[in-house]
Amino acid sequence: MQVSVLPLLICLTLSLTVSCFAQGDKPDETAIFARSVVSEGNTARLQAALAKARRGEPVVVSVIGGSITGGAMASNADHIYGNLIAKWWRDTFPKTKVDFVNAGIGATGSLIGAHRAQLDLLSHKPDLVVCEFAVNDPNDQTNAEGLEGLIRQILKQANKPAVMLLFTMNNAGGNAEEWQTKLGKHYGLPMVSYRDALWPEIQAKRMKWEDVGADMVHPNDRGHKYCADFVTAVIAKVLGAMPAADADLPPIPPTPAPLISDLYEHATALNAERITPTKNDGFDPSTQWPFGKCWESTKPGSVLEFEVEGTAIALSFWRIKKDMGKAEAQVDNLPPVTMDAWFDQTWGGYDTWQPVARDLAPGKHILRIRVLDEKDAGSTGNRFQLCAIFEAGL
Repeated sequence: MQVSVLPLLICLTLSLTVSCFAQGDKPDETAIFARSVVSEGNTARLQAALAKARRGEPVVVSVIGGSITGGAMASNADHIYGNLIAKWWRDTFPKTKVDFVNAGIGATGSLIGAHRAQLDLLSHKPDLVVCEFAVNDPNDQTNAEGLEGLIRQILKQANKPAVMLLFTMNNAGGNAEEWQTKLGKHYGLPMVSYRDALWPEIQAKRMKWEDVGADMVHPNDRGHKYCADFVTAVIAKVLGAMPAADADLPPIPPTPAPLISDLYEHATALNAERITPTKNDGFDPSTQWPFGKCWESTKPGSVLEFEVEGTAIALSFWRIKKDMGKAEAQVDNLPPVTMDAWFDQTWGGYDTWQPVARDLAPGKHILRIRVLDEKDAGSTGNRFQLCAIFEAGL
């Protein structure tokens, strides 16, 4: 029996971007896009940004998040979802200068994001910020409090930027959408969900995780395009319904009272270029991604002391499967917190979030870091790299 190769060739060609599905089992793109919209929210800020672009004034489009936002596993920069969102703005408003800021840093969540927002994001005066922390954040109130601080910092900017939330997922369909949606509803933010859109297709076997995912967490190029298309579909709908005259644009509502707290609305990150120790016994200057200049010691007993401010203090230190040791951190006379820089995984290293003290009295405090003799059984040394000091409640 002679078999035509044409369907096979078509299927092979499509497999570069889309899996070959059995007849009748293809994903329903209309349903996918309908499910992607969690809420259109209050669009007044988004309309203001679009009106600015419509007038031909320069706009700044930005994204902040973890390694997905940074572009991990995309084949090149053109396929990263944030770049695709910026491309939509440039294509839609060809006479407008559109700058793009990617503030994504791998293995970081909202708590770190809130502390670095002023330096890495808000210093660029964005008109639109897309936040993507749904994979890196645990689904709990502690991390939602960090996202709330980030959201409040953005909303309180003088140029009144728009904020959108993007909910990505891991290969088990997990994310922090439950808690993050509470914040989005409270602040009236437009929200889109990569998980809500695609996970039902994967569960129904109309799509495989590998169709959109490059590994257990990161989207491939097709996944990045879905992320961008879900965001821009909402923006395009808002643009299409906008009044023709700027005078008829809706007023931007005031920022509501906090849902959880405003602690991280007032936060900053300090590396070795932004704060000087009051005491340094055994630490040397070093450099570590992503915060730059840091402090490093390989000798147990080494001590750093700082004068810090705020009602909550946290630290970032480098964790990796190398010759890493342990240190303890203490604020004033409070109980010390132990930090283990040894990491038992082989995929690389990352800057962790370590809370040290909270509910402090306003004002100045003494932070002390000491390298310990003890270390993990798998480690060959006592190296400790202090990457950043996080102050909140300033």
